[in-house]
Amino acid sequence: MKNILITLLVFSMLPLWGQKVNTAEDSLAYDTTVASIKTTLGGYGDAYYQRNFNQKYSKVNFERFVLFVGHKFNKKISLFSELEVEDAKVTATEEGGEIALEQCYLKFQNSSKSYFVVGLFIPAIGILNENHLPGTYNGNQRPQVETNIIPSTWRELGIGYYGKLNRAPINYSFGLLNGLNSAQFEHGSVIRKGRMEGRNAGANNIAATAAMQFYKNNFRAQISAYYGGSVALERSVADTLKLHSGLLGTPVMLGEIDLQQEINGISLRLLASYISIPNAYAINQAFDNNTPKSAYGAYGEIAYNIFACMKKPSLKELIFFIRYEILDMNASIAVNGIIDNTLKQKHVISGLNYLPLKNVVIKADLHFSNTGARNPLLITNPTTKGYQPNNNIFNLGIGYGF
Repeated sequence: MKNILITLLVFSMLPLWGQKVNTAEDSLAYDTTVASIKTTLGGYGDAYYQRNFNQKYSKVNFERFVLFVGHKFNKKISLFSELEVEDAKVTATEEGGEIALEQCYLKFQNSSKSYFVVGLFIPAIGILNENHLPGTYNGNQRPQVETNIIPSTWRELGIGYYGKLNRAPINYSFGLLNGLNSAQFEHGSVIRKGRMEGRNAGANNIAATAAMQFYKNNFRAQISAYYGGSVALERSVADTLKLHSGLLGTPVMLGEIDLQQEINGISLRLLASYISIPNAYAINQAFDNNTPKSAYGAYGEIAYNIFACMKKPSLKELIFFIRYEILDMNASIAVNGIIDNTLKQKHVISGLNYLPLKNVVIKADLHFSNTGARNPLLITNPTTKGYQPNNNIFNLGIGYGF
């Protein structure tokens, strides 16, 4: 039971990343004992209160409830799975909410420094795609860049390989996955809606991912990339729509670089990401979804654990942070696209995270956002209220893991 109660921070793909054991999932991932049977339970969740000052509207939401179940079959083979409920419930008569597998894969330990994963897994892209438990990021919402440029919790079906160099502090990973579905690309979220997430995923297109991370003490630097096709259609249908349906046809390319540093209670995060969709014209012609040719985002965050300055060490943390984000979800468009300046955004988020325990967090933050003006050509409902390019939001929430 002791291993089941350890909590919060990183996913099972990261034992090679030099992380500490903080979750039941980590406990299973690190376990190299000979014992043949071991089942672990864990999970995480978060809820928040939000006040939108411009809209004069408040809401409360239990955003995520995730249950982790893992099983060690023997020293070499383990199962990792997570079931997620979003927004508390799902009903046929209301929009919103989701019940979904967040991951479900078999891990095959190749050696003490490498392993394979097969199934529905989360590739190493960005900082939070794998490490997205409530205590791993500051503020109640995940960064916009790691939500709309790098789609957070981006999981697909496939196979991945994770390894560590023998004589250098470098980890690396490779993945082969199903591709995206450009028919589902949605204006305002770039490729996010095109993820298939393990549900009847088209495999006429495939995708490849790769990542490399350098680490030393409390410093991390990572570069990662994604290249994959985006036509989940039969070839005859794709040909009719003038879309290339080859294995890597109608490609989407994403690159990302990030840095993390912690020293004396101060932590720094920097991340930049870029998406290229060279065949956006053909996608727009086929699906009329205003897909951009390119998009980008970047953010910088600095945080300080106020309790770090105390003479007596404390397991509690009180973290003050400020994050600045800039992103453009239609940095360039095809000739048949329509520019939307509301997708050119700047965000400033500042607040406090209080962790009385390593597995419990209380968060409060203020979110200031600024965008460009709305394009009248994109207003489909003439009764829609005027758009406000500046917005201020207050969030107060809780998070946990076990």
